[in-house]
Amino acid sequence: QVQLVESGGGLVQAGGSLRLSCAASGLTLRNYATLYVMGWFRQTPGKERELVAARGWAAAATYVADSVKDRFSISRDNNKNTVDLQMNSLKPEDTGVYYCAMKSRGQTTYDYWGQGTQVTVSS
Repeated sequence: QVQLVESGGGLVQAGGSLRLSCAASGLTLRNYATLYVMGWFRQTPGKERELVAARGWAAAATYVADSVKDRFSISRDNNKNTVDLQMNSLKPEDTGVYYCAMKSRGQTTYDYWGQGTQVTVSS
């Protein structure tokens, strides 16, 4: 059973920053690191769930949605064994629930999801 746990959400003023972290457990990645993709999604008011950033667990290549490309970045923290989403210059429109997810490269959908963490940006 794979367990994904997000942390780092909270209330922040517009223009501020937050770093979200995703920790995975219940799955040994040592021998299959290149087969997994980690993604960050968000559910914002008035919009459908959208992918904001993704990267391979062990790969250097990353994806960031155009809408946040100039402000968000995704990275691995090898010391903490997490995949992090750095969010800078936050706007009220970024308010929503952010989810960490995992999939295999050969799959079209993400099979494992965290519980989500709330991000609220005030004006």
